[in-house]
Amino acid sequence: MRFLIKWCFTLAIWGLVVLGGITAFFAYDLPSTDKALEVTRRPAVTLLALDGSKMASLGDLQGRAVSVKDLPAYLPQAVIATEDRRFYRHAGIDFIGVARAMVTNLRAGRVVQGGSTISQQAAKNLFLTPDRTFKRKYQELLLAFWLEQKFTKDQILTIYLNRVYLGSGTYGVDAAARKYFGVPAPKLTVFQAAIIAGLLKAPSRLNPRTDIKAAIARGKIVLANMVAAGYLTKAAATRAAQSNLRSTHNQPSQKVGRYFVDWISEQVRGFIGPQSGDVTVQTTLDARLQARAEHHVESLLRQNSKRYNVTQGAVIVMSPGGAVRAMVGGRNYRKSQFNRATQARRQPGSVFKPIVYLTALENGLNPASRFNDSAITIKGWKPRNYDGKYHGEMSLKEALSRSINTIAVKVSERVGRGNVVKTAKRLGITAPLTTSPSLALGSSGVSLIEMTGAYAVLANGGHGIWPFGVEEIKNFSGRVLYRRQGGGTGRILEHRHVKAMDDMLGDVIDTGTGKKARLRRWAAGKTGTSQSFRDAWFIGYTRDYVTGVWLGNDNDAPMKKITGGGLPAIIWQKIMSDAHGEIWGDKAIKPASRRVKSKPAKKEKSFWDKLIGSILSPQ
Repeated sequence: MRFLIKWCFTLAIWGLVVLGGITAFFAYDLPSTDKALEVTRRPAVTLLALDGSKMASLGDLQGRAVSVKDLPAYLPQAVIATEDRRFYRHAGIDFIGVARAMVTNLRAGRVVQGGSTISQQAAKNLFLTPDRTFKRKYQELLLAFWLEQKFTKDQILTIYLNRVYLGSGTYGVDAAARKYFGVPAPKLTVFQAAIIAGLLKAPSRLNPRTDIKAAIARGKIVLANMVAAGYLTKAAATRAAQSNLRSTHNQPSQKVGRYFVDWISEQVRGFIGPQSGDVTVQTTLDARLQARAEHHVESLLRQNSKRYNVTQGAVIVMSPGGAVRAMVGGRNYRKSQFNRATQARRQPGSVFKPIVYLTALENGLNPASRFNDSAITIKGWKPRNYDGKYHGEMSLKEALSRSINTIAVKVSERVGRGNVVKTAKRLGITAPLTTSPSLALGSSGVSLIEMTGAYAVLANGGHGIWPFGVEEIKNFSGRVLYRRQGGGTGRILEHRHVKAMDDMLGDVIDTGTGKKARLRRWAAGKTGTSQSFRDAWFIGYTRDYVTGVWLGNDNDAPMKKITGGGLPAIIWQKIMSDAHGEIWGDKAIKPASRRVKSKPAKKEKSFWDKLIGSILSPQ
């Protein structure tokens, strides 16, 4: 017995030495506790439509800091009953819970249950990565003991409830309450609180936005845990499970303008810098007009896709000043996020011709100037008209209205291709343009947004513009970080030349190739079709809106004789009718509403000392 006691004592001493060595080894590179004060999430960007309605939220969302004493008792009780029932009785590690988990896992032959306490999870959320390694687990235990020594139980629980990830980019119970139920955390019902507590097991899989049935089923399990822990009676749990959930998963969410959202999100940090924190962005998008534009593109493509071998379309609607009101980057965002309105460069065909004729006006010609529609050969290249015929002498106005190719080339050769390129650049086209003879017929690829922006210069009377989608950016507290002021390059076209182009392009819609685009008001525009019917365009304007439409195929396959004066002109006419509130064909919407400014959010006051306040702060 004396020998046994001696060796047990010796082994105990050596065990303590080894344990101390392991502790010292892992404690040596413990993360600094100062890291608890750092922001470890992506800043949230909230996008508002023209009328102030919420369009989208990007990044990670963190709600207001809440204390346990400010929450309804059943919310922390739901968490404790499910995650750590002996939270108020242990010193950071629940040995009973660890033993129970080990037995359960051994019986199952795999890991089905964990033994981590709330203190351990808080330590992991604040300081460590989610890596499943022995080192991380041991450091988690050390930090859990540190938290238990530094803070009260309620403070640890408060830290945990404000920092834990709860799915859909939300951090903390307040952000989750607002995201899933549209209320702040103190306003949650018993069943809503149970569902949020249930998210801790698998936040991405069990949240109401992903699977409402799974979320409800998990919530009922949490209610049963609360009954077992003595927090609820069976009758109260039954009533809670039968209550109206009022989840925001049933509320209509903004699903239009996804291409526009991507376009704007790439620009925001460039306006305000990477360290600006959570921001709200007031955009230029008219959500109602956007929805109608998407509807018209999808509807007409669905009806005509097989008949004409056309699979894709894109639309840009902007004000004459360049504010983008609608953007359709493709037929289905979920299937393809490639934005054909801003990223694709396609041959514009005859929609490029107005730039040629504008250059001619600036070089002494006028709409009545006469040219002969006849054969022309330039270094072996022979342009032909769409109908394969020549129509003799005619004015520039008639040539543009009828989209005569030979005359457009002759005009370009007369004024100089270099001058045509200079005019295009002045109008805002940044795509590289070749100076080959085919330049006049739109052989160089350009984006829809650039071409539409070039027409906007004509729509606004000759002032240069840059297409834009951001009006104002505010931070979390409501302070303005950016506000658009001025913009554009001033007057770049003489008024008389703009008036002449208005007259010529107006004739395209009145009597020329764009007759299917007629509105119940004055409008001007141009059709365009690239070689072998690979691209079909219509771009036109009124004094209120400028709209560009493109149809084609991503693989550049030819369509079955779709021209700019066909489907693109029809889509253009429907969208512009909606924009102006005209009743023509489908029921039109009201004109775009004026922007409603959102009220700045109030600053959240810290309710603890500097350290705790910093830990809980969204920034």
